[in-house]
Amino acid sequence: MNAPTGTPSNPRATAPAASADAPRPSNFLRQIIEHDLARGTDTARRWVGHPGEGSVQAAGGPDPARIRTRFPPEPNGYLHVGHAKSICLNFGLARDYGGICHMRFDDTNPEKEDEEYVRSILDAVRWLGFGWDGTLDGKPVSHLYHASDYFDFMARAAEYLIETGHAYVDEQTPEQMRAARGDFNTPGTESPYRHRSPAENLARFREMRAGLHADGAMVLRAKIDMAHPNINLRDPAIYRIRHATHHRTGDAWCIYPMYSYAHPIEDALENITHSICTLEFEDQRPFYEWTLERIVPVLRAPQFEAARALIEKIEAQGVEAGKEFALHCHNHADRLWASEAEGRMRALFARWEHDRDAVLRDLPEFFALLKRDTAQFTPLLAHALDIERPNPFQLPRQHEFARLNLTYVVTSKRKLAQLVQQGTVSGWDDPRMPTIVGLRRRGYTPESIHLFTERIGVTKSDSWIDYSTLEACLREDLENKAHRGMAVLDPVKLVLTNWAEVFGSDGYTEDCTQPALPHSAIAEGQTPPPDRTFKIGKEVWIERDDFEEVPPKGYKRLFPGNVVRLKGGYVIECTGCAKDADGTVTEVHAKVIPGTKSGTPGADSVKAKAAITWVGAADGVRAEVRLYDRLFTDPQPDAGGKNFLDALNPDSLKVMTAVVEPSLAAAKPNQKFQFERHGYFVADRVDHGVGGKVVFNRVTGLKDSWGK
Repeated sequence: MNAPTGTPSNPRATAPAASADAPRPSNFLRQIIEHDLARGTDTARRWVGHPGEGSVQAAGGPDPARIRTRFPPEPNGYLHVGHAKSICLNFGLARDYGGICHMRFDDTNPEKEDEEYVRSILDAVRWLGFGWDGTLDGKPVSHLYHASDYFDFMARAAEYLIETGHAYVDEQTPEQMRAARGDFNTPGTESPYRHRSPAENLARFREMRAGLHADGAMVLRAKIDMAHPNINLRDPAIYRIRHATHHRTGDAWCIYPMYSYAHPIEDALENITHSICTLEFEDQRPFYEWTLERIVPVLRAPQFEAARALIEKIEAQGVEAGKEFALHCHNHADRLWASEAEGRMRALFARWEHDRDAVLRDLPEFFALLKRDTAQFTPLLAHALDIERPNPFQLPRQHEFARLNLTYVVTSKRKLAQLVQQGTVSGWDDPRMPTIVGLRRRGYTPESIHLFTERIGVTKSDSWIDYSTLEACLREDLENKAHRGMAVLDPVKLVLTNWAEVFGSDGYTEDCTQPALPHSAIAEGQTPPPDRTFKIGKEVWIERDDFEEVPPKGYKRLFPGNVVRLKGGYVIECTGCAKDADGTVTEVHAKVIPGTKSGTPGADSVKAKAAITWVGAADGVRAEVRLYDRLFTDPQPDAGGKNFLDALNPDSLKVMTAVVEPSLAAAKPNQKFQFERHGYFVADRVDHGVGGKVVFNRVTGLKDSWGK
């Protein structure tokens, strides 16, 4: 069987492949994966070519993917920079360890989901360089999946939980259930509906499914432990009624699974080996495991039957082998839950605590319990049998890492939506937004995001990453890529008063050239891009702050009597200025010094104290330049209950009418440049070129100057 790949059909969208010899920074997730691979934890998996329970997968061959990860966004908003970390992590780990990363939509909440978000998410993942199309047995396959693909199985698994006494329909109001849940200091109170018979619960659940009850009238809850210290295990809801049209399944369903119930089932049906999520799901991991371990007989029927046979085999090996296994099960007593059979097993284990000889006396009862009620002991066996057969039920494992906390940013979907809806920003792709579409429009590159996620690493501890780290990665990526160009953002006219005297005509212009990339940015053997060409004449535009009539101490640019070079052009000597009635400088005056043009033998004949950027009046092009900055002034704008709107930066956007050299006017949308002296800019991917407009966004400065 040919190994499937996650490689997109469009090679330009492919993430950089990791060289087998390239050193990779280790982290705890890589160590877990490498341990699992060395132990053979997942080698027994089979793959039929598409998701399905164990009885379906049994028809396939050995899973050709060494590991399977997944990126599982909910299609209820636009992805942000924190999601980018998860995308790079999940797809990157699969790539590096010969596996597959599934692109999966957790579409279990029809009221908040939309195809617009689906399209934007897929586009973001592709932009970052990852894909989900590959091959299997030489045929194309797609690893794009949806939680809604599995609604039938999820309902079947829910009925199994009801039939085996592990789920019940609760008809309390949401307020009553919330009050009965208790808190960290107070155990919860059992629902009056908790002890209905399985038959009654099954009938009520089927009524829910048939649409016979209103939204909120009842929910299906897991029956676990209302006194458990982890509140997530106090009989969590697993199905609710929602008479809402789903964007994929239409009106086929009026009950929808809760995310915490659906997610582990999705992972299991897709043969996921390492379910990687952020730390806020750590307290949900016990329910993730409970769900999968409880439904093993329907989820992993072949493995369940193999476990029954293995128990028989261990018992047949004799008393010592049986005792050793019984004590090993005792070590996992925390995996016994609420059923009557598990209660009897718990009583055996309690007796062994005080009388080790009782183990031998109780062996017949111990094995009789296991064999008669094997389905009730799957949570125990999932761990106790691991010593005999790694991961005996081939279940996925959840591992948590610290989410990305980036300063000067909010990533709450609700708060980002608020910024869009109230018009604080122009949309989800506003370049000040931390959304992937916003970062892309701002001018960030996929490579800079990859570098950033690699540089910040993966840990189990929450910490804050300064925004300057992200900007530094972008500068590092663009330094040898972005073509140079000159732009004057706050222009004032410079008049070379002796131009006609030197060149014979006020209308005379002369070509100047400068490299598009500095020589240091061109790799050995690489063909340099063509030089930029622009014209110098009697009048040029310079930055207003490049002239001071009375210069401050240390000022080296234009002031009366000072000599500077027009970069790529001539050396000039400032002679003064003209002002309007308000005293505002309207023109700067200077004399050109003949024979000093850059690139000529006389270029160094006159020593200039500085070189300034400029744009010729003859061929300069007017451009709209948007100077974007951080959206918030507070490094943690919504921490500690603060109102993030109070920290909005009033200077996060300044729009200027600039003059740029002609090479920049020919830029294509999304093309990046380094405006000499000013920083990195990008031709706006939406507005540039529309109606002949020239529009550039500032991506970042040449160095970090925030707050300085």
